[in-house]
Amino acid sequence: MLAEFGADVIKLERPGSGEPNHGTISYVQENRSQRGVTCNLADPRGKDLFRRLCAHADVLIENFRPGTLEKMELAPDSLREGNSGLIVTRVSGYGQTGPYREKAGFDRVALGFAGMTYTTGMPDQPPVRPGYMVADYSAGVFAAMGTLMALRARDINGGLGQDVDVALYEAIWKQSGTHASQYFRTGQNRERSGNYWPGVVPAEQFATADGHHLIINATTQGTFVRLTQAMQRPDLLSDPRFEVHRNRRRNYEAIHEIVGEWVGTLTLEQVQQLLDQHGVPATKVYATSDVMVDEHYAAREQIVNAPANARKKSIYRICRLPFRARQMRQVAWQYEQRLNKRYQKHADDDNRQGPPNVAYASRDIEEGHKGRHRSKHREG
Repeated sequence: MLAEFGADVIKLERPGSGEPNHGTISYVQENRSQRGVTCNLADPRGKDLFRRLCAHADVLIENFRPGTLEKMELAPDSLREGNSGLIVTRVSGYGQTGPYREKAGFDRVALGFAGMTYTTGMPDQPPVRPGYMVADYSAGVFAAMGTLMALRARDINGGLGQDVDVALYEAIWKQSGTHASQYFRTGQNRERSGNYWPGVVPAEQFATADGHHLIINATTQGTFVRLTQAMQRPDLLSDPRFEVHRNRRRNYEAIHEIVGEWVGTLTLEQVQQLLDQHGVPATKVYATSDVMVDEHYAAREQIVNAPANARKKSIYRICRLPFRARQMRQVAWQYEQRLNKRYQKHADDDNRQGPPNVAYASRDIEEGHKGRHRSKHREG
């Protein structure tokens, strides 16, 4: 996200192997627009290079388990000895503090720990995971936001850097809405309720006559009135069960049944057209194949053709800041040449032939060479 809007992002991987998912679609997509080098942090020469990189950087983003940088004698405060303005953004499963700080954590574990998995699914079935990697991407957005806030604080408060601590589970817990408040008041958990969200009525998923699934959300008084107009059911407004929102909440099953029966008499195209005409929020339940051909996604450039199939675009649109998606391979060689030039003096001083522990990122990542990459690693 930061790279797509102009940041010069340099990704470091371990020499020889790099990330285990080299050559996958995931690797190509998530590493686009970055420069890539390798750096052996187990070697004193690699640590020296790492410190030199940090001395010229605005931000270091790391996702080791808490305490790893400290064990390698690369703690954030020590890195700031050479760059007092360095921002260190630290993303981990459970955060840098607390009794669980050293536990391993991934997206699905974070979803369970944050309570999202517990509330997802049907009432009479076990919990299920959401279909997207919600924790990973949410934590990434919060990390980017925290990084920018820390940079702004540095600029207006004397130029000193600081740490940004992001936990995967906290990015999900932040989105839990009123769960904590309601538990505090009632002592009861929010249980699984399928597609029904307690108190949000009418809002459900309905089957159309031609076999599609349609979501309708008409929870305000105004949208409910427009829904009755689209249905040609003005009588619902005078029905004591539905005339005001609190009554609809008590009789949600009845109103959902009535709306569902109406939707079931129409094709997706027919019901969507009627609801759009009356300003009622509604959409087909999209699959990826629907997204890829939808004209609105295309108009807002959410799916773009980019090198190495870097297809997903950023969630932000900033009018005066152009977006750019580039593959990693395009910039790796350029950066290596600049890096060589920048540190040639150090190499000459140490009687070495170039910077230690530096290499290309993969030139083959978009060509399916799994688990390996070509490098120009210099042992020094």
